[in-house]
Amino acid sequence: MIRAALVALALFLPLPALSQAYQCRMPTRIAMPPAPQPGAAVRIPVTRYTLAASWSPDHCKVRGNSDPLQCSGRAGRFGFVLHGLWPESTGGRWPQWCSLTPRPSPALLAQHLCMTPSPRLLEHAWAKHGSCMARRPDGYFRIAAILWRSIRWPDVDRLSRQEDLTAGALRTAFLARNPDWPRAAIGVDVSRTGWLRELRLCYGRDFLPLACPSSGFGPPDSASLKIWRGL
Repeated sequence: MIRAALVALALFLPLPALSQAYQCRMPTRIAMPPAPQPGAAVRIPVTRYTLAASWSPDHCKVRGNSDPLQCSGRAGRFGFVLHGLWPESTGGRWPQWCSLTPRPSPALLAQHLCMTPSPRLLEHAWAKHGSCMARRPDGYFRIAAILWRSIRWPDVDRLSRQEDLTAGALRTAFLARNPDWPRAAIGVDVSRTGWLRELRLCYGRDFLPLACPSSGFGPPDSASLKIWRGL
């Protein structure tokens, strides 16, 4: 199934876009993070996926001390970064913690730091989510990277300066760069005070865009939106 889906991606998705890492100066060698502490395993069939793209300036405002590589500025500046590719099942359930092994190597983690600038988060994403959709971490990260590179990200820093900004304006900006996407497949995640936290892009089992479930779409287009620029 995975191989067929990757062929579909190569045929139908747009060409790779520039990374959202404005500057990325990652180390070539990294220390292995501590092994994740697993939750209860949930092994159920995968029916769809969510790609969660975190807006880094907001993440660093809230939790910067926990991710120094992403937030200190020493490794570069980041816009959207990949929080994770999450398999889902029917009824709003999430397959998770299918296996902690094999662990990704430090070299494999280092390859993907400009996409997800946190070794800890990369391994967590594999152990909690990826192990339920691929046999090995390199297969999971390969799929996530193909999806990530297929997306043309809007200039959210510029959008943040727009007066009376709404969630719909963000979706419209995304569609302007990705016109083949259905609007209903663009989920927006905001804080309780209306600040952008993530875009959550919804895919079917074939890894092609699919309308989000109502719980994953987020605020309606008319909802007010604030975007932290990190300045």
